[in-house]
Amino acid sequence: MIPLLILGLLKQNPGSHGYELLSLMEERHYKYIVNFTKGSFYYNLQQLEEKKYIEKVNQSESTRETNNYIITESGNREFEKLMFKYGSKTDYINLSFYIAMLFGNEYNDNELKKLIEIQIEETKKKILLLEQSIQHDKTISDNFRKMLENSRSHHLVNVQWFEGLLKDMEL
Repeated sequence: MIPLLILGLLKQNPGSHGYELLSLMEERHYKYIVNFTKGSFYYNLQQLEEKKYIEKVNQSESTRETNNYIITESGNREFEKLMFKYGSKTDYINLSFYIAMLFGNEYNDNELKKLIEIQIEETKKKILLLEQSIQHDKTISDNFRKMLENSRSHHLVNVQWFEGLLKDMEL
């Protein structure tokens, strides 16, 4: 999925350099959509260049040289292919917490409560970040804004579920 993100961002921001693209992914909270690290991002950027889906266009910026990238014609075809590939998938979104909950009855109750409290705290942080982006980031597209709203709704439901789990454990 990282190649699709890079190609899509280059379509939106032609001539960007790698750090700009990575910063956009972080600012837009794409980590809630796909797992990526700085290393995996740059690896995929390099792979896209080697496959000639993107190419460098050197531009001087102040006194230093940067590698800016544009998407090539074959990159546009790859973008179309990846859009269909990922756009037609209907995979489930899994939280690793779901797996842990399968064995909740086998785990120490106090430790399980701690895990649930962590989930509540971290999920509330995600909700706050999503709400900030939805309300204040005017650069995101309408489709992405709707996707963030959908993600926020899922997180709100999860918080209710987590809180219900804690209540059930108190009974």
